[in-house]
Amino acid sequence: MRRPLQSPALISAFFDSLRPEQRDTAQAMQQAILDAAPHLRQEVKWGNLCFVNDRDNVMAIVLHKANAHLQVFNGVLLMGEFPELEGAGRGMRHIKTRYRIPVNGQLVKELTQACLRAWGR
Repeated sequence: MRRPLQSPALISAFFDSLRPEQRDTAQAMQQAILDAAPHLRQEVKWGNLCFVNDRDNVMAIVLHKANAHLQVFNGVLLMGEFPELEGAGRGMRHIKTRYRIPVNGQLVKELTQACLRAWGR
């Protein structure tokens, strides 16, 4: 079943609904992800900004009160390569970034590329 594409206005509305410190962190994460993989489709799912490759959820930016999580849906496959990943469970892992602290764009780019390579295995 085909899904309708989400308009850029919906993505913009997502950012407009955030507090300034959340917006800055989320936009920095978004830019790093899209720099690494411009083909990923952005969708607002579950109130979060998700990045989708074909039909697979790849990553999501999840905003909390004190920090932002960059969730990696297949993060369990990347634990050896990225010790910064946190979490438990079957597959998802995340990295935390506190607001008002610069996002490690290089880490986000490398994580995005590794995540896509892992999906290809």
